[in-house]
Amino acid sequence: MDALIYTVMSGAERSLREQQVRANNLANADTPGFRADKSFATAMRTPGYGYDARHMSELSANGVSERAGPIRETGRELDVAITGEGYLAVRHAGGEAYTRAGGIAIDAEGMLTVNGRPLLGDGGPIVLPPSARVQIGADGTVSVLPPGQADMQPVDRLKLVKPEPGALVKNEAGLLVPRDPRAGALPMDETVQVKAGYLEGSNVSAVEEMVATMATSRDFEIQMKLYAAAERMAQAGDRLVRG
Repeated sequence: MDALIYTVMSGAERSLREQQVRANNLANADTPGFRADKSFATAMRTPGYGYDARHMSELSANGVSERAGPIRETGRELDVAITGEGYLAVRHAGGEAYTRAGGIAIDAEGMLTVNGRPLLGDGGPIVLPPSARVQIGADGTVSVLPPGQADMQPVDRLKLVKPEPGALVKNEAGLLVPRDPRAGALPMDETVQVKAGYLEGSNVSAVEEMVATMATSRDFEIQMKLYAAAERMAQAGDRLVRG
């Protein structure tokens, strides 16, 4: 009986965790560059003598969906969308993190930022000189039009990376970082291309998330019914013992 309760409660916890992940995905269905979260769990046998019949659901490391989101035209020169695989690199907590959000802004010091975080180039954060216009090429080259001149001048290049599938996880800020903290910063990848004047939307499918949420709710209801059944079995055993 107690073996059943152990398994049921573990499964219920996993269902609640899944509901939280799905709710967060739905809340970010319109967030540019957002990558849908995935939750994973595996069956684990409880260690210890006499516990062979007890199994639980063990939550595994989180993951993210790597499929591309829809791209829409904005006409703004500082908006970029990555075509195909790859990520932009930004400074975060003294290191690097990666994102598909391409809404670039220029702060008061001329630094390029994404959501308030410095955007990285070949040698670190990109800082622009005074200019009348900024242009970003398909290979990530950042060019400016100096005051009084007619030709664009390249000043830096966006750091674009392409990690191996499954190599990134989300941190507490919602940015992507290497799954292995010892891996260090990713190298620039020359094959990654961007498209200026466009933004990539969230890759969350609202229909898929709603269907998954309903399925998870049904799973939780089944777990609660099993818990009630286990309680009735325990009560029946107590009555037999008291005889």
